[in-house]
Amino acid sequence: MNTATMPGPTPPLHSLRPLRRRHFNRLFAAVYASAILSLFYHHILKLLHSTTLVSFFMSFLLFISDVVLAYMWSTTQAFRMNPVHRQAFPENLQKVLDRKDFPAMDIFICTADPYKEPPINVVNTALSVMAYDYPTEKLSVYVSDDGGSELTMFAFMEAAKFGKQWVPFCRENNITDRCPDAFFTSNYALTPNTTEIKMMYESMKMKVEGAVEKGKVNDEYICSEEERQVLSQYRTKDFTRQNHPSLIQVLLNSKEDVDNTGSPMPNLIYVSREKSTSAAHHFKAGALNALLRVSASMTNSPIILTLDCDMYSNDPLTAKRVLCYLPNRSNRPNCGYVQFPQRYHGLNNADIYAGEHKRLFLANPIGMDGLNGPSYVGTGCFFRRRVFFGAPSSFVEPEIPDLAPDHIVDKPINGREVLSLAHHVAGCNYENWTNWGSKIGFRYGSLVEDYYTGYRLQCEGWQSIFCDPSRPAFLGDVPITLIDVLNQTKRWSVGLLEVGFSKYSPSTFGVRAMGVLMAQSYAHYAFWAIWCFPVTVYAVLPSLTLLRGIPIFPKMGFRYGSLVEDYYTGYRLQCEGWQSIFCDPSRPAFLGSVPISFNDALNQNKRWYVGLLEMGFCRYSPLTFGIRAMGILMAQSYAYYAFSAIWSLPITVYAFLPSLALLQGIPFFLR
Repeated sequence: MNTATMPGPTPPLHSLRPLRRRHFNRLFAAVYASAILSLFYHHILKLLHSTTLVSFFMSFLLFISDVVLAYMWSTTQAFRMNPVHRQAFPENLQKVLDRKDFPAMDIFICTADPYKEPPINVVNTALSVMAYDYPTEKLSVYVSDDGGSELTMFAFMEAAKFGKQWVPFCRENNITDRCPDAFFTSNYALTPNTTEIKMMYESMKMKVEGAVEKGKVNDEYICSEEERQVLSQYRTKDFTRQNHPSLIQVLLNSKEDVDNTGSPMPNLIYVSREKSTSAAHHFKAGALNALLRVSASMTNSPIILTLDCDMYSNDPLTAKRVLCYLPNRSNRPNCGYVQFPQRYHGLNNADIYAGEHKRLFLANPIGMDGLNGPSYVGTGCFFRRRVFFGAPSSFVEPEIPDLAPDHIVDKPINGREVLSLAHHVAGCNYENWTNWGSKIGFRYGSLVEDYYTGYRLQCEGWQSIFCDPSRPAFLGDVPITLIDVLNQTKRWSVGLLEVGFSKYSPSTFGVRAMGVLMAQSYAHYAFWAIWCFPVTVYAVLPSLTLLRGIPIFPKMGFRYGSLVEDYYTGYRLQCEGWQSIFCDPSRPAFLGSVPISFNDALNQNKRWYVGLLEMGFCRYSPLTFGIRAMGILMAQSYAYYAFSAIWSLPITVYAFLPSLALLQGIPFFLR
């Protein structure tokens, strides 16, 4: 008699483990809150007993500063209420899902300027994801070139040729570093083809960088008449970066192009959306929405990965890790995206400008993952295409049925009908009188489109998952100059405040849509810029009062000493394990504000600014000689750097005041 064999249990694809210290975090928050209330009581007494207008004004400034600090502290507690750790098991995936049943993926890579974002770096990012340990015929890489540059187009023409050698090389040798530049700069193992592949890469790199250096693609680099015709589109007299038609070029077609082993290549599509000076382009959010529509007309894959052009893949198993959660394999039925943390290469232990942002990209998402999931941080995020078309329970129909997430594309991607639709939806006026940017796609309304989009999606009822494997999934570049850091901080601050003071503010709309804890999490970012007020007050006011001999702090006694000790203990506990990154007061980026050492301020700035000011005030100044020699725009660009010393003025003042107060106090101490 035959006996039926019972199927074994399905192996787990992921695990969830709440952090054991979460109960201690809650208890600590209650104790710390009582200390804050005691401090407010002291401030109120101080205000009521002020005898002069000056003392009242100073006490009031300190009180408002502590209110701001207390509010920001309260928003951080949402991250610590229920932090969790997740782990994916991609090795079990093929026991649950056959490889041929893996869902297709569309990968979006955005670039805007070939000089600020070198095309060879963008090429490395694209090649790293084209070489995923994933069925290549199910991968489609879309490159958005918002700069409309022939240099970027040429770079990807070369990448398409090199990719036919690189992708099978990684697959056959089980390479872990699948970014060519990262692989060839590491201690890689020699294989029979390594030297040949490296020579091919160096040849491609030399051509691309040579073209960028010359500012154009010379005839010596053009190998065929087809390439010449493609590049000629950029050389018409009416073509400019701000004004040009849409350009869409299929560089690799998985149905037609194969690698050197005969296996299909991923799709590789170059997209430069139409630009016009009379139409709003909405920056990166507009570029992503254009890619969302173009990809829907060509491949319409159910999963979308968004990547910054400098954020290459560091783990070939990343796509498989995502399938452990999407679609519908997590314990969150409305899970809309899986966010990986931003990690960076090339940072030393000091990280003097705090570019790694470990709290932003690592610590806080763990806390949000225990609620409804982390926010979208602009890169390294895998979305379900469905999330961009309304809430889980209310689908928003696009204006063209072919753009719907459930539409099946059954025509070749390089066919005339498909390309015609793709050019149409990439037009600069296509979004007029539609829901794009408001109810469909990536959302407009803030300079930080990533934060705002993730926030609005979660307000609609979508949830997310934070995936942080031991090997970083993606590695990218970080700002390494003070000017770049300040510009980035300014853009973030303005964009976040736009959301914080809008009708969709987390403090009002967010509380109703998501609940208090998730709203507090988003409010922490939305009002992040208000740190500047208490930091400025505490940087300037104590020194000024010391110079004038006005006491603003009570005499040290048991009660006040205990309060200070509570704050200090809490400060040390919060900094445990993060001290070298976040709590080192000798770093200029402490709290994202100002240095508190006069030596630091001088050493940072004197060498740069003395030389720049020499140029600014000499007879070759950009404001005089430069305008005559180069024109106003180029002269202003150089003047920006020549007079950048004014950036250091507030920093130097903040650092100088404590030193001045100390010098004045020495004679009183010696009496």
